[in-house]
This record gives sequence, structure tokens and C-alpha cells, in this order.
Amino acid sequence: MSKERLAGIVLAAVTVAYPLLVYLGLGHFEPRWFAAILLLMGLVRLVLKPAAENWALVGAALLLATLTWLSNAWLPLKLYPVGVNLCLAVLFAISLVYPPTVVERIARLREPELPADGVAYTRTVTKVWLAFFLVNGSMALATALWASDAVWTLYNGLIAYGLMGLLGGAEWLVRRRLRRNQLAAAAPELVVHG
Repeated sequence: MSKERLAGIVLAAVTVAYPLLVYLGLGHFEPRWFAAILLLMGLVRLVLKPAAENWALVGAALLLATLTWLSNAWLPLKLYPVGVNLCLAVLFAISLVYPPTVVERIARLREPELPADGVAYTRTVTKVWLAFFLVNGSMALATALWASDAVWTLYNGLIAYGLMGLLGGAEWLVRRRLRRNQLAAAAPELVVHG
């Protein structure tokens, strides 16, 4: 396994575990030390993939880390999931204005000659994910500002990921059904039911 791949796996694990790490650190460490973790996560992300969308995430992480370091307060650290959702929402929204959409780009990795109805479908899916990131970011903000630390951790460290998985799974099922229907319309004798 390459060093880049290993660093990517560690970064993903730390990112997923971030709310739990913050929760476990409450009362045991000063918040400013967690600012260093947040900054390190951003820098590793940027080194691994210096794409424009990562610059926005790193900028958000740097801002929150700086605010945490200066204030030595937990709130900026708890706002990181808000920043991630906001950056993703902006990325998806921009891709709707300046196609191809994020989802279309991903779809073209598997199917480079994506038909027009596939492009329309990916546009719809991009809108659904945009709405998800806006709602999820709003929930992350509400839990950071008004909920207990335990509720913040539960939502941002478990429920949000579960909702992402549910949305991804539901989209996968819809896409399978649409493909099956397309195959049935194109060549009904080739479709096997069951």
C-alpha cells in the first residue's frame, strides 16, 4: 500500500471519528490542542488532493482552527461539520450552474458515454444531495449552538453518516430500477424478472 493511500485512509478515519474525538476531549484537553488536529486534517487533505474544493475545506478548517486557538473554546471545533456541509453544498450548487454536475462527473467514471437521460438524472441527484447538505448543515449548526455535547456527537458522529448512507442506498435502488425499466423498454425479451 502506498503512503498516499495509507494517509488517505487515516484521514478518512479521523474525519469520520472527528465528532467522537472532540467529545472524548471535552474536559480532558484544552480546545486549542484540537485545533492542531483540525489544521493537520486540512493540510493532509490538501497534500493528498490539491483540488479547488479541498482549498475551500482547508480554508474553513484553518479559520475554525485559528478561532479555536485564539478563543480556546469548543464551539469553533463543533462548527467543522457545518463547514464541511456548506463547502459540499456550494460545490454541488456551482456544478448545477456550471455543468457537468458533481454526480455526472462521478457517473462518467463508470459510463463515459452517458446518455442524455442519464445526464438529466444526475442533475436531479445533484439537486437532492444539495438539499441534503443544506439540511444536514443546518442540523449540524443547530446541534453545535443549542444541543448538549452528547447530542452534537450523536448527530454529527452517527446520525448524519447514517442519513448519508440511507440517501446513497435509496439513490442506488432508484438507479437500478430505472436501468431495469430502460432495459425492459429497449429489449423486453432480455429482462429477467425475479
